[in-house]
Amino acid sequence: MDSHLPAAPAVLPPAYPERAAWGTASKLRAWQSEALKLYLDANPRDFLAVATPGAGKTTFALTVAAELLHRRVIERITVVTPTEHLKVQWAEAADRAGIAIDPAFAGRRGKTNKDFQGVAVTYAGVAVNPLAFRVRTERFKTLVILDEVHHGGDALSWGEGVREAFEPAARRLCLTGTPFRSDDNPIPFVTYEEGHDGVARSKADYTYGYGHALRDHVVRPVIFMSYSGEMRWRTKAGDEVAARLGEPLTKDLTAQALRTALDPTGEWMPAVLAAADKRLTEVRRHMPDAGALVISGDQNTARAYAKTLRELTGEAPTVVLSDEKAASKKIQKFSEGDSRWMVAVRMVSEGVDVPRLAVGVYATPTSTPLFFAQAVGRFVRARKRGETASVFVPSVTRLLGFAAEMEVERDHVLGRKNSNDDGDIFALEDDLLKQANQTEGASDELEGNFEALGSDASFDRVVFDGGDYGTGGDQASDEELDFLGLPGLLEPDQVRELLQKRQQKSVAAQKKSSRSTSDREDPTPTELATHEQIALLRRELNGLVAAWHHRTGQPHGVIHNDLRRKLGGPAAAHASSTQLKERIELIRDWATQRRA
Repeated sequence: MDSHLPAAPAVLPPAYPERAAWGTASKLRAWQSEALKLYLDANPRDFLAVATPGAGKTTFALTVAAELLHRRVIERITVVTPTEHLKVQWAEAADRAGIAIDPAFAGRRGKTNKDFQGVAVTYAGVAVNPLAFRVRTERFKTLVILDEVHHGGDALSWGEGVREAFEPAARRLCLTGTPFRSDDNPIPFVTYEEGHDGVARSKADYTYGYGHALRDHVVRPVIFMSYSGEMRWRTKAGDEVAARLGEPLTKDLTAQALRTALDPTGEWMPAVLAAADKRLTEVRRHMPDAGALVISGDQNTARAYAKTLRELTGEAPTVVLSDEKAASKKIQKFSEGDSRWMVAVRMVSEGVDVPRLAVGVYATPTSTPLFFAQAVGRFVRARKRGETASVFVPSVTRLLGFAAEMEVERDHVLGRKNSNDDGDIFALEDDLLKQANQTEGASDELEGNFEALGSDASFDRVVFDGGDYGTGGDQASDEELDFLGLPGLLEPDQVRELLQKRQQKSVAAQKKSSRSTSDREDPTPTELATHEQIALLRRELNGLVAAWHHRTGQPHGVIHNDLRRKLGGPAAAHASSTQLKERIELIRDWATQRRA
């Protein structure tokens, strides 16, 4: 085992709170200074810091580490990361802060070079041999930095390995930008507190959310460009199914429609990639080195997307596959260059720092809130004020809901209770959908037996700051081009103002088109069936309620009850089309008055 102790630096320039910590940045962001003061005042053994991607969690953690080393509170550092690439990234950041970290350390080897004051390992590596890390942790007073600590609950072996290895640690600093998970696996060394509803939730010691970071100009505002379209596929029984992406569908049919859209042999993905490339060109007018990223679901589709981009742009994109040894070097080269596109499978979904990424295409069937937040986090890091990020997403209700709630701060919930009272606006719909899936056997017929037949893309709308903008349009329509042409350098208020102007222009054009259509002789408009009208109205109302919740913080059920109290009528699930329209108009009036 190594026994060399780092020597204290001879000179330390003055800085907050007492001195500069071993060469770290001379000026910390306000939240980093506040969190550092809180940490040093409390002097805790365990500390959970939740900070939005791009806010500077690494700098905060290394400042803490450097200060603890200087005060001789600790002797060694162990950084635990989700991926191999992040080990190298942490080692390079630590080196700039005056701390030598070994990213090639392996638990089976048991020791490292005397030049290093710490090591960087992965959660998977710890799980393979937790005893070796426990011995090292017991031998030296160790600070363990658990980066993206929610990964400690990814698998039972990972959680158990982390607990066994680092239970003796002198200090544990847990970091995450996304503390929530979709399961009940407790995150190691995280405190859970039971609320008044009897549900246990994770408790952070310091939180710096996306909303705070946006107001502080630490991160970029994100504009979500949503695309719909007609999808066709064949089931194993030989039946052809057609559906429009974004329309009310069962869970399984939505998944199949999404898979059809993401099929590289269809027309949807090439059209969306072309639109994203146009957006990138516009952004590069103001950010000359701006880059774009496609997050793909698997390696085969990643290669196919890369081929499409090469044909589209004349430039071969950087392709990063998760099992490649050269993946980290490819990401680093792309980060330091000025080429347009990168296509990746998972490698850039979390923690990887490519600050020039400003345009993204979410082209993976994975639709969990955790993965979505991680993916969008790749585009929010701001280098200077005014930079914006644009992320292209399929028109899937679940994904658009995540986009509308970017600023919502979440905790990890254990033992979540199901609600089915009238205040839960989705309870009845969820129950009916569950029953439909069970009786229709949709998953039995479609799961794993699927052939995409064709797809086309159409612009749906823009989601920004919890609001929807645009009235939809065909590919390359004036409506789409208007939104793709938004300037690349805008403050959040300017983005909102421009989107509202685009919205007004779109509505005016749509009304003009409707009047000209009504003036034609013998008009034969296509009418929706009653159940389709009600489904669309209910979806529109739920979207507006979600946006109002985002702006006011009021629970969804409370907003719906306020609408019913003013207008009367039953819950949304049982309301007529006329009642739904009245509620939609009222909530739009509320939004107009609030904006004024």
